[in-house]
Amino acid sequence: MRPTFLEVNLAQLKRNLESIRARVAPALLMPMLKANAYGHGLDGVAPFLAPFADYIGVATVEEGVYIRGMGIDKPILVTGGTLPEQLPHFAKFNLTLTASSLDLLRAADHLAESTRTRIRTHLKIDTGMERVGVRDTESESFLEASLQCKHLDIEGIYSHFANSDSADLTHAKLQLERFNEVLRFYEKRSLPKPRLVHMANSGAILQLPESYFNMVRCGILLYGVHPTREAARMNEVQPALTWRSRVVYSKITPPGRPVSYGSLWQAERPTRIATIPCGYADGYFRRMTNRARVLINGKPYPQVGRICMDQFMANLGDDPAEVGDEAVLLGDGITADDFAEWMGTNAYEVLTGIGARVPRVFVRE
Repeated sequence: MRPTFLEVNLAQLKRNLESIRARVAPALLMPMLKANAYGHGLDGVAPFLAPFADYIGVATVEEGVYIRGMGIDKPILVTGGTLPEQLPHFAKFNLTLTASSLDLLRAADHLAESTRTRIRTHLKIDTGMERVGVRDTESESFLEASLQCKHLDIEGIYSHFANSDSADLTHAKLQLERFNEVLRFYEKRSLPKPRLVHMANSGAILQLPESYFNMVRCGILLYGVHPTREAARMNEVQPALTWRSRVVYSKITPPGRPVSYGSLWQAERPTRIATIPCGYADGYFRRMTNRARVLINGKPYPQVGRICMDQFMANLGDDPAEVGDEAVLLGDGITADDFAEWMGTNAYEVLTGIGARVPRVFVRE
């Protein structure tokens, strides 16, 4: 096995899921397993978590089909935009469609009729994200049309927050108000709402309990990472991922001998430099150069010199290091938020950017 790998603690994921469930009860839980389970590894996470989930959320049709190939029969909502030519996969693999436009809704109903199947469908309302979905101001005709789709199982209706993880929740509360107004469509006509109503993502789980409705979508919080530094904290959840490696080379570098491409750093005196076999092709991004820190034998050291495609170097000063010594890149006190600060991004990109060539090792504790 490659010395650089991700250790994913499945037991911690389950504890996180249980903590979120206790917080939002009696609402159902939809763990989001998109983007390779937020970088944690879909192959190990999906079969482990599926028995504890009420619903599963993914972004693409391909992700849904892949999970079905594991033999998982839980309902799977595809939340991303869908092209009409992808609709047959929803019928074939029993995936739940996000109907984000009137045209897509009608195309799905036509396909279901012609194939004598029923496609499970959730209606998507855009309350202020401006990504996909029918705007709340134009939703009445969309909902009216959905009532005429006799070959679809209109099981759910939902929206998505743009700013639920902010300190200022003004816009999030406006979105929630808009969504509630959309839902009054059913009350005004003395009609039952779709069985599943959901809007809360990780930020809203933390900060907007009034948005829970009867299901929530837990994304990055499930993996023990908070969506932003400003969002409220939930101490019951903890990170489930540790990015490990080992020292593959150790030497004393003299002053006047710059380290790595571009000669961006050099020692002022004889200094021990350790090489770690991980680079930007693995998601240890180049833009962290001379900013990141790594734990070697449990002690933090600065990363120095340009991060390479497959390797990076660390400055150990006068400390010793031997080939084979343990290195921790992420975890054990180095957080996804730390990475995000070094990269100039957010924790989502940190986790989902960890490359596919980094092996995932799944442990139960």
